[in-house]
Amino acid sequence: METAEFRKHAHELVDWMADYLERVETYPVRSQVRPRSVIAQIPESPPARGEPFETIMEDFRRIILPGMTHWQHPSFFAYFPANSSPPSILAEMLTATLGAQCMSWVTSPAATELEQRMLEWLRQMTGLPDPFTGVIQDTASTATLCSILTARELRTGFDINRRGFTSPDRFALYCSQETHSSIEKGAKIAGIGRENVRTVPVDERFAMRPDMLEEAITRDLRENIIPLCTVATLGTTGSTAIDPLRAIGEICHRHGVWFHVDAAFAGSALILPEVRWMADGVELADTVVFNPHKWLLTNFDCTAYFVRDKGALVRTFEILPEYLKTAGTERVNNYRDWGIQLGRRFRALKLWFVLRSYGVEGLQDTLRAHIRMAQALADTIRSSADFELLAPCVLNLVCFRFHPPGVTDPARLDTLNAELLERLNATGKLYMTHTKLNGATTLRLVVGQTRVEQRHVNAAWSLITDTARSL
Repeated sequence: METAEFRKHAHELVDWMADYLERVETYPVRSQVRPRSVIAQIPESPPARGEPFETIMEDFRRIILPGMTHWQHPSFFAYFPANSSPPSILAEMLTATLGAQCMSWVTSPAATELEQRMLEWLRQMTGLPDPFTGVIQDTASTATLCSILTARELRTGFDINRRGFTSPDRFALYCSQETHSSIEKGAKIAGIGRENVRTVPVDERFAMRPDMLEEAITRDLRENIIPLCTVATLGTTGSTAIDPLRAIGEICHRHGVWFHVDAAFAGSALILPEVRWMADGVELADTVVFNPHKWLLTNFDCTAYFVRDKGALVRTFEILPEYLKTAGTERVNNYRDWGIQLGRRFRALKLWFVLRSYGVEGLQDTLRAHIRMAQALADTIRSSADFELLAPCVLNLVCFRFHPPGVTDPARLDTLNAELLERLNATGKLYMTHTKLNGATTLRLVVGQTRVEQRHVNAAWSLITDTARSL
């Protein structure tokens, strides 16, 4: 494609992108296609000769678009959001155009130094203490794995990196019953083993019980199992429960256990001074992670990972073959040594565009609006005769179920709510997901999409109640 043709189609694409953002509400939120309907429309073999861009774009509209779930739809209430915004999209276009591989300072000094400053901005915005140093990872799952690996190496004097697992020692990792599945995956990859992941019971608010953590650590010590790492969650996936960081951190310090805080979703809310009670005790943590790509209007992927001991992180991952050696490395950060990947995208650019476009106050206004809408919905559910809340509405996630008067059988309630969820999502008018809380099927509605307004929440609740009462 020549530059002139590129220019023409680029303008067309920007027009399409703007139209998409304006009209995203006209699409079904969740894709309505059947399994294998997309692949059936794609030839089994690649084309021998190049095709016109117009033909490719037409197939994008005809084949691909119907098979997409529209995460930027204001009635997307599922999972946790993967928010975007126009400034972030524009920055991604620049990132793709530059096509830089930002593994080292010398490969793109601006990328490295902008990343350093952006993590300093995020640290200030969220109130994290000065000792923490940040780096951008792709996802919270990767950041958590980095934390577990660093804990493992620091505990063994970096011996496993040198010689592998030569000792019969067993390590244990602690997390709550509500912890994200990435914790178990990280333990598997790091060689800790899923059988050595201790799931600590939770209280009535679904937060980790520190007394039960202490008991689990003490039991392992009696059995000569080494307590390696505890993962506390700031905003669990199921219900946004907040683990008590100070109590957990004090136990970890007393026993010499590495302390990681997984704040993947809720960490963004720390830009609001009124909710920083959640982070009481965060200064006791060794590492903290949260995702601007979930609730700070920044395109996926962009994870903020903060470490207290950057030397331990770098020593865990640093490898320096001759072809990567450069002069002056002692004066700069080479982020290739701060995580798993050698190759790195220029993720800091979109974060810079977003923070400058909205400012701290603009982002705070957005998050406060989301929280306000969710809290209002929770109040409505509390006063409803045939719906009930199943967890506290801490921030902007509402956990509830349909509970008609007179229906007391748990299995029947689960069936009703599973059917309700499927009928709702099949309409294409909204998208929600479910979880299990205390064994009960629970509907999750997250008010967190960039363009969501009160009218979308009102329409969702009307559809939910009408559909439920027709079952």
